[in-house]
Amino acid sequence: MKVILKSNVENLGGIGDTVKVASGYARNYLIPKGLAVEATKGNIRQFESEKETWMKKAARLKEDAGKLAEELSALTLSFSRRAGEDGKLFGSVTSMDIAAALKEKGYEVDRKDLLLDEPIKTLGEFTVGVKLHPEVRAELKILVEKE
Repeated sequence: MKVILKSNVENLGGIGDTVKVASGYARNYLIPKGLAVEATKGNIRQFESEKETWMKKAARLKEDAGKLAEELSALTLSFSRRAGEDGKLFGSVTSMDIAAALKEKGYEVDRKDLLLDEPIKTLGEFTVGVKLHPEVRAELKILVEKE
């Protein structure tokens, strides 16, 4: 099934791309979430007329994400955790903890957008990537101290 993407979809394409996908993927995921519309002649014509508006919106979103990336890169989050003598934590610092700390500071970042492969289990300073936009990433400093 051919669809027109209404937003950037990772590993598939960007706004305005016409891509061929499995019909189940389109009917059950892309179309209900508002990420795409079926590529009929009418929809293609309508999209062409609205293309400039979509591009301005996409540019504004990218610009906002860039500003947020600068703010997050200057930020350092500190966590106090109980730890053993060898520096291993009793527990860990997870993406949920980081997202909650960001929310307390006034930043709305989904925990799924934090590029943390596995929870932090030792004391020290770490860098965590944050995916804010398909083309914009930020580096967030995390400091884990002994309680």
